[in-house]
Amino acid sequence: MTREEVFEGLKEILTNLRPATDLSNANFDTELVRELGVDSLTLMVLSLAVEDKFQMRFPDGAKAPVTVGEVCDAVLAAKN
Repeated sequence: MTREEVFEGLKEILTNLRPATDLSNANFDTELVRELGVDSLTLMVLSLAVEDKFQMRFPDGAKAPVTVGEVCDAVLAAKN
């Protein structure tokens, strides 16, 4: 699985969670909270949805990702 494939899957999840969010300009450096308006509850649901979609688990106590790229990297790290 590539970083781009994870990115596309993440965009699908974000579209389902926040249909009004414009992801057309989203990239790996896009900040979840500041640029996409993801709040703490949505971040928690997003984490669960990512774990489910990619059949992985984020490590307990891990720092919450700030950017889309950090989510992608965490997924890839957990899959290896």
